[in-house]
Amino acid sequence: MTFDTVVGQAALTTTLKNAVKSGKLAHAYLFCGPRGVGKTTCARIFAKAINCQHPTSEGEACNECESCQSFNEQRSLNIFELDAASNNSVEHIKTLMEQTRIPPQLGKYKVFIIDEVHMLSTAAFNAFLKTLEEPPAHVIFILATTEKHKILPTILSRCQIYDFERMTVQNTIDHLKTVAAKEGIQYEDEALAVIAEKADGGMRDALSIFDQAASFCQGNITYQKVIEDLNVLDSDNYFRMVDLAYNNKVADIMVLLNNIISGGFDGGLLIQGLARHVRNVLMAKDPQTLPLLEVSEQQRQRYQEQAQRTDTRFLYQSLRLMNQCDINYRQSSNKRLLVELTLIEVAQLTQPDEGPASGRRPRRLKSLFKQLIQQTQPKQSAPQVAAAQSPESPRAPQPTTPQAPKVVPKVAAASPATPSPSPSHRPAIKASQLATSWSNLRQQAHPQKMQILPGTMGGDASSGRQKQAFEQSALELQWMSMCNRMPQQMSGIAARMKNMNPQITEMPNVEVTVPNDIIKTEVESIKSKIEATLRLYLHNDDIRLTLRVAEKQEQEKILTRREQFEAMAKDNPSVEKLRQAFGLELA
Repeated sequence: MTFDTVVGQAALTTTLKNAVKSGKLAHAYLFCGPRGVGKTTCARIFAKAINCQHPTSEGEACNECESCQSFNEQRSLNIFELDAASNNSVEHIKTLMEQTRIPPQLGKYKVFIIDEVHMLSTAAFNAFLKTLEEPPAHVIFILATTEKHKILPTILSRCQIYDFERMTVQNTIDHLKTVAAKEGIQYEDEALAVIAEKADGGMRDALSIFDQAASFCQGNITYQKVIEDLNVLDSDNYFRMVDLAYNNKVADIMVLLNNIISGGFDGGLLIQGLARHVRNVLMAKDPQTLPLLEVSEQQRQRYQEQAQRTDTRFLYQSLRLMNQCDINYRQSSNKRLLVELTLIEVAQLTQPDEGPASGRRPRRLKSLFKQLIQQTQPKQSAPQVAAAQSPESPRAPQPTTPQAPKVVPKVAAASPATPSPSPSHRPAIKASQLATSWSNLRQQAHPQKMQILPGTMGGDASSGRQKQAFEQSALELQWMSMCNRMPQQMSGIAARMKNMNPQITEMPNVEVTVPNDIIKTEVESIKSKIEATLRLYLHNDDIRLTLRVAEKQEQEKILTRREQFEAMAKDNPSVEKLRQAFGLELA
């Protein structure tokens, strides 16, 4: 009814009251700001005060004169409200412009309140522009919008602009206490704080939630009933989870997480809420940032107590981990596992590192991989270690950075001329080497990477002629390894060669079937290099390579990765059982 009842907009209401007192009014006003902060309410109060016949000394409407009475009873002929969302065409604006020509019957001004003005079309804005620029002396426009950026600059330049602010949590709580006192409703301060936080700065939303909670609680609004009605996770869970993580109690966190998810709460909302909680604890560390907490006084005290118990570095790193989890949550196919892994990593932030410091923040399960590596190291066989050394260097192995181990069958062991390294030089197995990927195949275990260079594909052949026999599996392995080592400028032919299947025709002759003459010409251009590479790695200097274009009936369909997996599972049902046992999906 009056400007004093508007919450959280003291500066704007004071300006409007002063304009009414002084009589210095603009011909157009623009009220913009978030939803539910009082834009339309202020427009109605201002319109009533403008036409009041006996305004008070403070610039408020008297609510007693004929103009105020007609407005309160919704029969005023001087104040018009237009919803631009449903009346946004040129015809509606032209009709409105016709009404501006008629002078007011009672009072000084005709006031037109246009709500959601950003919904007007461009043509309607242009039709409105001329009247807005030079309106009759008895006309005042009050425009209201939530999206100021959608209004034409030519409209903005002709209005006095008032930016409404979001409601603070404390302002919302104070107003809800006033409403509860008038309505005779009992309440708990913590319950009103939950309602204010849920409203997110909108007083209209806060009043709607308050009305809903009052109905659910039957006149006695308590904290437990409010979080049950609004399906809000109790903040005690966040305080407890941070304490457990800081003390490395992973098992207790997993039990608490299971209870929360079993209660019907989404893991993504839990991570978002926990991130907000950690942010508030971080803000409570410093008295300068303490006013940034939009919570009740009791909650602020709890944040301060937890901030004193926790380390700033732990809070900062926890916030980064949870922010990364929130980013990846939508794309994750196993959302619960992502949340669990994030909470485990948060709980391990304060756990001492096992072994020497690596100089970077670990993202691993510290004890698990260490045990796996210790179990795997004794199984490293001598031929595999020998195969990791360069055939060009028959001398004792030099200390080098261990590369990814090369996957070779027994028949493809290293040359007898290469001595086996001593156990002290055995390369350590890293956690990243427990799986095989394309990058593992590209990284060979030789100190000098073999790439296609002018001359040969694998370097100079060793002295003396070798005629060692080799099997089909060794040929296929060395063929694929050669394709993976080919440089970037030959990636096209390397990809085609991976789909070819070399065959031993008569030892040591090798035949390769190519799909067409064009690819045959490409492969023939590097045929000598291919032969040199196969001779080097298969230890047979008599290898000869022949190329043959496939017959029409020999051309095979190139399978996709899913078709390859289905064929593999058909030949070996154990593969499908393995997938089902671990719940795997093809990436």
